[in-house]
Amino acid sequence: MDFTYDDEQQALREAVRGLLATAYADHEARRRTVADEPGFDRALWGRLAEMGVLGLPFSEDHGGVGAGPVEIGIVCQELGRVLAPEPYLASVVHAGGLVAALGSPEQKADLLGRLSAGEIVLAAADTSPGGRWASRADGVRASVSGDTWTLDGVADPVVAGGAADHLVVTAALPDGDGTGVFVVAADAVERTTYAAADLTHAASVRFDGSAATPLGEAGRDLSPSVATISDLTRIMGANQSLGVMQSQVRATTDYLKSRKQFGVTLNTFQALNFRAADMYVSLELAHSMVDWATMTIAGGDRDAVADAADRVGLQITRAGRHIGQEAIQLHGGIGMTAEYAVGVGTAHLEVLDQWLGNGPHHLARLSARVTDHELVEALS
Repeated sequence: MDFTYDDEQQALREAVRGLLATAYADHEARRRTVADEPGFDRALWGRLAEMGVLGLPFSEDHGGVGAGPVEIGIVCQELGRVLAPEPYLASVVHAGGLVAALGSPEQKADLLGRLSAGEIVLAAADTSPGGRWASRADGVRASVSGDTWTLDGVADPVVAGGAADHLVVTAALPDGDGTGVFVVAADAVERTTYAAADLTHAASVRFDGSAATPLGEAGRDLSPSVATISDLTRIMGANQSLGVMQSQVRATTDYLKSRKQFGVTLNTFQALNFRAADMYVSLELAHSMVDWATMTIAGGDRDAVADAADRVGLQITRAGRHIGQEAIQLHGGIGMTAEYAVGVGTAHLEVLDQWLGNGPHHLARLSARVTDHELVEALS
């Protein structure tokens, strides 16, 4: 299996990296951006649209490019490298993915066309307070009267929810008929925006008889499709986490080569070199899993994608915890500060973990699929 990028993919990586370098040449630029609403750079969002990056996952018929998962993963990795707060994962991959998979042709042309052009931001409201990564909605309930649908309840956290022009909402259908997906205008809900641990913006969204438009066919249980889009988002989230970890390993090794203690650089001490080497091993294991999981998407097998999402999610959780903690400890006190990218990067890994599913969650899902062994009694 060939894991190397072709010329077009390499050109995409270089173009996105170059663009992001102009916006986030240093960590202070990122701090200034997240300090104010909407929590990301609108001008950069527009430039990403001009490059075709926002339309990468969508078909040309809907204003997109029709690229594959490897190209989308490249963009997520580059965003992770500089901790870019632009809501690409939340808006394009997750919310846009729901519209692309479930929307009517008219909805796709409208919403995805404007998203690809950078004219709007979408956000997926598919999490409930205290909910644990379930594809079945329980925080928001849908009601129907004639042809009119309304929603009631709370979705929280909604990543990029404060900046969204439209919300893509999962809601429990009437009479327990499963989970439906709806599009709701931002001005039809009450939103409370707050900063997450990594200083990116999320929102608590309250629906109170909010007018909603069914995405695709009304009244159909869409739980399986919602679960698949969530799994795809997890794999792309792993790509973004990989970019964060790559920058942390690089920053740590550079620090050990430059920081002096007792008159010599820190890389003089063998124990610290061993710890840095262990970080690199964790990074490479994660990198291999991310590449494999990303290419699994192209097969189109829903069960294979779910399995890959859990496998890579578990590996990313373990690697991210190891690399993040070691990066902070090897930097010393500065690694804990908001002024330094290493600590914020570790916080970003944790935010992605809690948004998309943590290690125990992935391990539990993997364990539930082990059905080819008979039950045995535990040894006393």
